[in-house]
Amino acid sequence: MSGNVPSFAELLATTKRSAIHLEMRDIYTPDDPKFLAWQETGTLEGFGVGSAWFGLIRSAVARGVAVRRARLVSEPVTDYIRFEHAVSNLHNIPAGEQVRWLSRRRASDLALPGNDFWVFDDRLVRFHHFSGAGHPLVDEFSEDPSVIDLCVTAFEAVWARAVDQAEFEPR
Repeated sequence: MSGNVPSFAELLATTKRSAIHLEMRDIYTPDDPKFLAWQETGTLEGFGVGSAWFGLIRSAVARGVAVRRARLVSEPVTDYIRFEHAVSNLHNIPAGEQVRWLSRRRASDLALPGNDFWVFDDRLVRFHHFSGAGHPLVDEFSEDPSVIDLCVTAFEAVWARAVDQAEFEPR
């Protein structure tokens, strides 16, 4: 890609058919104030229909974009994964996302990229790079058809084995 790096909102706004997201970490942004508040209080303030994320996803889904998220997790799950599961019930699912979960134990024979990613309309991959502690570092983009194919194939393999949000019990 050349020029300015597009924001997620810009990428999703130009998406016409599908946006898929594969998450493979057991913790993200451990100092996120919303996560810390959830750990302390068990409440999810700031999530739901009024959030910017909810609006972005809801708008894309209303245009006919299928937004799917698959999460690969270790078991027993981390507190952060429990937090993500609770957020998904309140936020992702009501916005129109489809969310599935796969135990890492059931993925040992799958070939997976080294980083989390989004693929937009099978035309662009946005890789997310994180520190070992789970802090976001930088995003990397690729329009290489072989990289896109690798990511789509990996996502679909995880999706086929994964359990729907409604059926997943974070243990």
